[in-house]
Parts: sequence; structure tokens; C-alpha cells
Amino acid sequence: MLLGREEERLALDRLLAEARDGRSGVLALVGEAGIGKTTLVDYAAERADGMRVLRARGVESEAEVPFAGLAELLRPALAALFRIPPPQAAALAGALALGPATAQDRFAVGAATLSLLSAFAEEAPLALLVDDAHLLDGSSAEALLFASRRLLADPIALLLAVREGEPSLLDGADLRVLHVTGLDRSNSAELLGDGLPGEAIERVHRATGGNPLALLELAPDAARFADLPGDVPVPISTTISAAFGRRFGRLPEPTRRVLLLAAASDGGELAVLARAGSPLGLELEALAAAEEAGLVKLDDGRVEFRHPLARSALYADASPQQRREAHAALAGALPDKDVDRRAWHLAAASVGPSAEAAAALEHAGERALARSAYAVAAGAFERGARLAPEDEACARLLLEAANAAWLAGMADRTLALLDEARLRAADPSLSARIDQLAGHVAMRRGPVMDGYPLVMSAAEQIAEHDPELAVVMLAEAVQGCFYAGETPSMVAAAERAVALAEGQDSRRAQFFAAMASGMALVADGRGEAGAASVRSAVEILEQSDELRDDPRLLAWTAYGPMYLREADAGRGLIARAFERARAESAVGTLPTLLAFLARDQATTDQWAEAGASFDEAIRLARETGQRSELVVALAGLSVMEARQGHEREVREHTAEALALSDELGIAMHRSWARQALGDLELGLGRPADAIPHHEAQLRELRERGIADVDVSPGPELVESYLRLGRVGEAAAAATEYEAAAQAKGQPWALARAARCRGLLADGAAFEAAFEHALGLHERTPDAFETARTRLAYGARLRREGKRVRAREQLRAALDLFEHLGAHPWADQATAELAASGETARRRDASTLDDLTPQELQIARLLAAGNTTREAAAAVFLSPKTIEYHLGHVYRKLGIHSREELAAAFGESA
Repeated sequence: MLLGREEERLALDRLLAEARDGRSGVLALVGEAGIGKTTLVDYAAERADGMRVLRARGVESEAEVPFAGLAELLRPALAALFRIPPPQAAALAGALALGPATAQDRFAVGAATLSLLSAFAEEAPLALLVDDAHLLDGSSAEALLFASRRLLADPIALLLAVREGEPSLLDGADLRVLHVTGLDRSNSAELLGDGLPGEAIERVHRATGGNPLALLELAPDAARFADLPGDVPVPISTTISAAFGRRFGRLPEPTRRVLLLAAASDGGELAVLARAGSPLGLELEALAAAEEAGLVKLDDGRVEFRHPLARSALYADASPQQRREAHAALAGALPDKDVDRRAWHLAAASVGPSAEAAAALEHAGERALARSAYAVAAGAFERGARLAPEDEACARLLLEAANAAWLAGMADRTLALLDEARLRAADPSLSARIDQLAGHVAMRRGPVMDGYPLVMSAAEQIAEHDPELAVVMLAEAVQGCFYAGETPSMVAAAERAVALAEGQDSRRAQFFAAMASGMALVADGRGEAGAASVRSAVEILEQSDELRDDPRLLAWTAYGPMYLREADAGRGLIARAFERARAESAVGTLPTLLAFLARDQATTDQWAEAGASFDEAIRLARETGQRSELVVALAGLSVMEARQGHEREVREHTAEALALSDELGIAMHRSWARQALGDLELGLGRPADAIPHHEAQLRELRERGIADVDVSPGPELVESYLRLGRVGEAAAAATEYEAAAQAKGQPWALARAARCRGLLADGAAFEAAFEHALGLHERTPDAFETARTRLAYGARLRREGKRVRAREQLRAALDLFEHLGAHPWADQATAELAASGETARRRDASTLDDLTPQELQIARLLAAGNTTREAAAAVFLSPKTIEYHLGHVYRKLGIHSREELAAAFGESA
């Protein structure tokens, strides 16, 4: 019976009605124990007319069973598994133990869950009801949260019931929450029944806060509550538990013993209870007394307690020895297929160290890892470590727990486990692995350089026994130093990597050593040697399918092309890595790859695509907690936005990037943010305001010893100084930049240096400098830099009285700027054209500019010939959501078909 609850009923009815209309919705009911959340979930099930209903309930004893909650929820929908992308189907089947286990990115199962729910909802609206969601195993909770964040245009309603104050998937999720409070006085009186005086009703209502379970349990004692002073508090949860305890205490001893087995079990299966009770002389018939007392319900081969507090009260009332005996009996009663549950019962039955329980939990952790249930695996390994008889075994299992916790996204827990493991580890190889993971976490989480000494130490400890792994560790140290802008440390790690790789017959070691050396040499100002080393690394990748397709190397494949900045060298590697990550639902890798892809697109003429890639990188980095990658994406986006003249966005994104850079110790991308602020001012025609930002950027690079010419703002300073008549300072800046560009010897920097020479040249010498610059630009993909050179060349030609030739360069510059959306620079080109005597006809703003980054991303996927399902799988959305966004695209572009969409993007290319 549901009394009152008008607000809750209205919210639930609206949630279900919107799903029937094709609009997704997520609602979390949050309240204390006994407040009526389950009754409201039941109400939603009753009101879900014309909908398919999928239900699950979190169970405390199954919190360590991989994907237990998700399996219960999705079981009726599994017939639609064949309708989702095969890689996702394989990931989900492996997670739910329906197919071979395949360890995946921790978000892959969430992407598959979304696809399956979307496919299952195609035939009828879907109501997903999850009670006690705070008790879901971590792997299920993460998958469900990933899917819920992406529900938009599917006929799906998701209702979660969560106990107040308990950690759950709601934490930091920004899902809609409805707080369930107690019943009002009149409804409380109705629930208590007739015969109670008004004073007793008032006192009980005040004492319980209208908690329905508390009202029902305290009703028999309502009269004595009326006699208590008004200011005496009543500890409701304790009182309710005590009330359950008293009722259990009245039952016969055999009944209580069988109930303890049920309370300790993982679901109260009667068959298991019968086998567990037999050696103890217990029969299931003893449960009849508890059923008659209304404390449990026997249904569908299971024992179900009336309320979780009833189960908790019974379990807590038993002695520790009685609980251990119950768990031991259950461990012996479980069938072979339930080895994971048996492991946890063996652990609960143990007094002190137990090699058998530790081994069982280790195997359970390995199976959870294989199914991508990383949070569950961490729990199994950690519990196993606590039961391991020897320190070395304990340290090894703690390391396994830490690794699983890191894969699950639990950084604090990872570091705590590593600290404990380090104290127990005696074997040098094990200590090295502990330090490696600790360093890796620090480099990803910040402060970045906190991880450097750990990784360097780990590499040295294993260099003799496993030089290939040591090289990989050292390359990771180089990567961390690159983020931190610590050039001397970067060089030291790279030189050690090269030394270890020499003589090894390992393509992997050769690749990492070459890439690490190239990165360090470029940062140290030895650009020509660095570029050669990077080119060598790119060639190794291009010649090795094994390395190129290794999921662990996906992010590394993008470094080479970005360092070389050439039109052809290795550029296909970025797209290949990106597509592979998409296909495998490697969500955790995508923020890094998307940031690289976006940066690459921003150095070509694909600025619209770059905006979409940066946007997705930022969203995924926030969701996955990858703050270092968030800095990279924010800083990279702000540079492009500065060139587009988006002043508000630039200031917002650079502020966040600078704050995070300081917190995490990331100097390299702090430099990008500084550059964005200077570029913004220069583009808007405010050179005096640009100079302080670019000078600060250059100063910070010098202080860090970062000599890579590609991050130097030298050409921007040359231009700003000249606009203000500060010719001497411009010449000095140009000379310094020219030397660095010549040292690296790559066309991108050399073209910028030649432009500076053209700006400063006397007489007719400027033409040769600009023509040389344009020739170098042809060897790079950077359209913006080419346009800036043409603008500077045209302006100089105009000032020299060569108007016809000036117009040729200025028109070309204007076309490029307009195509890119670099509006401030297009305005400068227009002004120069006007000064040459020609009125420019500005291009109408493209309707593509009206699309949001996500709409643009989806439109391009569909315009390229991908089906709706293929596009959905690529961006981890449902097909219905893809169609929803496509409708907006059609309206904004004024088109009505996929053919017109393809034509629109063909014309914009």
C-alpha cells in the first residue's frame, strides 16, 4: 500500500510518460533505510504499462561478484546481444560470463550496456528499475553510470534507489535526484492503524520522522513512546534493528541457525542452504516459523528477508564464531561454478592467515580482471593479501590489487595499496613493479615529477633482468618530463633508454628508445638529431603490425607525426590508432588520442573537426578523471579558439588549464595556454597586450630549459614588436628564432623563420624570404601558418607599391582564414585588401558553423557513409540519440536527406 507520496508519484509518472514519448530520463530516489524507496520502485513497476521492465537489486553479499547486478538487470535483454557492434557484444558477453573473458578498457562494458539497452528498447519503451543501487558491485555500477550519462532520445526510463549517506554510483555523477522523506502526520496515522490516541501518534511520528518501516516496527510500543519527554531522541535505525532482533529471538534455535545461513549467503538459494545445513543437522523446514512471523518470504527457490535491516540485525546478533561457521558451511555447499563466491566465504570463515582462502581469492581476482571487473578484482586481491601467510605473497597480491584499482579509476586506493605493498616486498623485481605503478599514477595524476624518481629507480632495478621493460619504463619517464617541461631529467632518462636498447633484438625496445631520444633531443635544442630519431621511431611503427596495433601503444603512435609536423611522415598512424581505439571501445585511451588528433587537425585546415575532437576529449577526460589529458585538451583548444577570436572561451579555458597546470606540475601545456592568450590579443589587433603573454611564455620555456623551437612564440613577438615600431627587439627575436629553427631543420619552423626575415628585410630582399617561406609551407599541412605568411607578404607588397601582386597574396590569405574560421585574421586580410584598392567580398558564414561540436562530429560520421549504428558505436551514443542530433543538423543546414548531408560536407571540404 502506497500512502501519500504525491510528489514522488508525479515524478515517477512523468519519468515513465517521457520514456513512452521517446525521451530518456534518469531519476535517483535517495533516502534513509525504511523510508519507502522499494515501495516507490514497486509503484513504478506497476505503472509501467506498455513498457518492458528490467529490474535488479543490489545485494551486499554480491558486491564482490563481477557484474552480478548488471547480469541480473540485463538478463531479459540478452536476446538482443547480436544486434550491437561485435566488439561491444564480445566485451559484454565476456563480462557476464556468457563468452570468453576478454580484458577491456574499463568503460567498454558501459558502452556495450548502452548499445544493448538501446537495441532492446527499439520494440517497446523500457523501464530500468534498480533497488539498493548503493550495494551494486563496482563493475556493474560503473557500466550503468556510463550508459545513463548518454541516454537522451531513447524510450528508456532509469530509476535508481539509493540509501542516503552510502557511497554509490551517484557520487559526482550529476544525475537527477529526488530525496524521499517521511510520511506526513495524517498518512503516518493511517499506517499505524486505529486505536492509538492522538498524543501517541504525534510522538511516534515525531520520533520516526514519518519513516514507514520505523512506524510499523514501533507501532506495538507506541503507547510507551507517548510517555517519553519530548526532547528525548530515538535512534531509529538502532531501534528498528533491535525490534527485528527481538522478533528473531522469539524463534526456535534451529530456525535462527538456518536464517543465519541465509543471512550469510549470496542470495539465499534454498538448494545451497539445504546442502550447507545438512552437515550441521539443520533442515529447511525450520524456516516455516520465520515465514509465519513475517520476517522472511520463501519464493522462487530463495529466502528473501522482509527488509535489509532484518538481515543485518540477524547477522550482527550472531557471534563471530557462529558467522564463521555459517560461511564455512556455505563454502562447502557451493557448486564448482560458484568458485568466486566460495572464495569469499572461505575468507569470511578464516581466523587469521589462510593459504587456501588467499589462493582462492587470488584466482577470483584473476577471473574478475579477465572480465574487466576491475573494482571487484581489486577487492579480491586485497582480501587475499590480508589472508596470505607470507609477506612476499601479501606484497604481490597488494600490487595486483593496486593495479586493478588503478584500472578501475581509484587512484587514492591504488597509492594506499602500493604504500603497504612496498613495506612488505623484499624481492627487487617486485619492488620495481611497485615503484613503476606508483610512478605511473603520479605522472598521470600529478604532480607529474613526483613519479620520475620512482620510475627511474624501477627501471634500474630490473634493467639487468628485463631490459625491454626497463626501456619502456624510461620512455614513460621521458613522457612525464615532457609534460612537466623538465628537460635535463628528460635527457637523462632518454640516454639511459638508448643505452639499454642497444644490442637488444626487440622492436619494442628500439621504438621506445628512439621515440624517447627524439623527444628529449628536440626539447634540448638538438632538433635535427631529435627529428631523425623520431623519424626512425615512426618507421619502426610503420613496418610492424604487431607494434602499431598494440592497444598499449595507441597513444605513443601519435607522438612522432606531431613532432615532425610534416605533410606525410607518419600521419596515417594517428588516424589508425584513433579508429582502433573507437572500434575497441577503448574509452580510457581516447582522451589522449583525441587531444593528439585535435591538435593535428588544428595544424591543418580541419578546424571544425578539431573543435569536435577537442570537445569530446574534454568531455571524456572529465568523465574518466584524466586531469593531465584534460589540461592538454583545454590548452590545445584555447590556442585554436584564440585564432578564431573567441575571447570569452579562450579566457575561460586558459584559466582552467593554467590552474590545473600549476596543481599538476604540467609546464609544457601551461606554455600552450600562455600562447593562446598572446595569440588572442595579436589576432584582435592588440600587439601591446599580446607581448607580455608571449614574453612570459618565452621566459618560462627558458627557465625550464625547453629549447624546442616549435613551442617558441618568437615569430609572434617579431610581429608584435614591428607593429609597435620596436625594430631592434624584433630583429633580436628573429635572430634567436632563426638559429633554433635551423638547428631543428624541420620545414614548419623554417617557414616561420623565413617569414620573420621577410618582415624585417630591406629593399627587394623581402620577396625572396617570403617566397622561400611559402615553399617550405608546402611541405607542411598547416594552413593557418601559410595564410599568415601570405598576409604578411601581401601587406609588404602593398607597402612597396606592388598592389596587383599584393592582392593575389591577400586574396589567398583571406580565403584560407575564412575557411578556417580565423575571423580576426580574416578581418586583417580584408583591411589590407581595402588598402590595396580592392573591396573584398566576404564569404557568408557557413551554416556548418551553427552546429555544435557533437552535431558536427555526428554529421561528419554520417556524411562519410557510416550507418546510424556505426556512428553510434563510434561515439558511444545510442542510435536514437544519433538520430536526435541528426534532426538538429538537418534543421540547421536546411537539408532533408543523407545525400544532401554528404553533399554539404563535400562542398565544405
